[in-house]
Amino acid sequence: MRLIPHSLTHPGCWGIGLMALNQTTKIALAVAFFGSLSFIFGVIAENKKPPYGTPIKGKDVVICKFPSDPTVALGSLSVVTLFLAAVIGHIAVYYPYKGKTVPNQALFCSTTLVVFFMIAEVVSILALGMMMWATITEGLSRSRNVHHDLDTECATAKTGLFGGAAFLALDASLFWLVCQMLTLNARADYLDEDDPKGEYGQVYATEFDSNGAGHPAPKV
Repeated sequence: MRLIPHSLTHPGCWGIGLMALNQTTKIALAVAFFGSLSFIFGVIAENKKPPYGTPIKGKDVVICKFPSDPTVALGSLSVVTLFLAAVIGHIAVYYPYKGKTVPNQALFCSTTLVVFFMIAEVVSILALGMMMWATITEGLSRSRNVHHDLDTECATAKTGLFGGAAFLALDASLFWLVCQMLTLNARADYLDEDDPKGEYGQVYATEFDSNGAGHPAPKV
């Protein structure tokens, strides 16, 4: 009697399992990593951003002086990491896991996958647009700091833009992770993976024959 499963005693099964696990896990970790980085950079940029600069009045001009802070650099890093998270999110959907390619029509037959894929796309675009808007606005306010309007208040990017974009970036990465899980389910349905019906049918047929089924019943 075998007390230990065959998969635990056969080293090749471990290698195949780890390889398959690595394909899925590495992509998921990459999406989560870059999405989390984008969120962190955006939150820090929101906290570091000054609400106003210091207006210095000259002759018919106002020069805005801003403190030295890494807001623009952090916003740029948040944009880059969010873009990478979105790209890897697309890879999570279209990647040929275990070297098996599935047609797009088969994948997107799942209504749930289509819905979450569209949500992930929209949230990613909104997060990228908001973060780029905040970063560009902040950069322009610092580069174009000479104003002829004497009533200039030396405002920076609108408060809450970096923080809102950061949370949208985190939401986008979570939606891409959900898309990956739904993609794996759609692939399994298309490829008939992990379907034990054939094995069960064979076992039942074997047991049926071994128990004497098919032989004529004894006469009384």
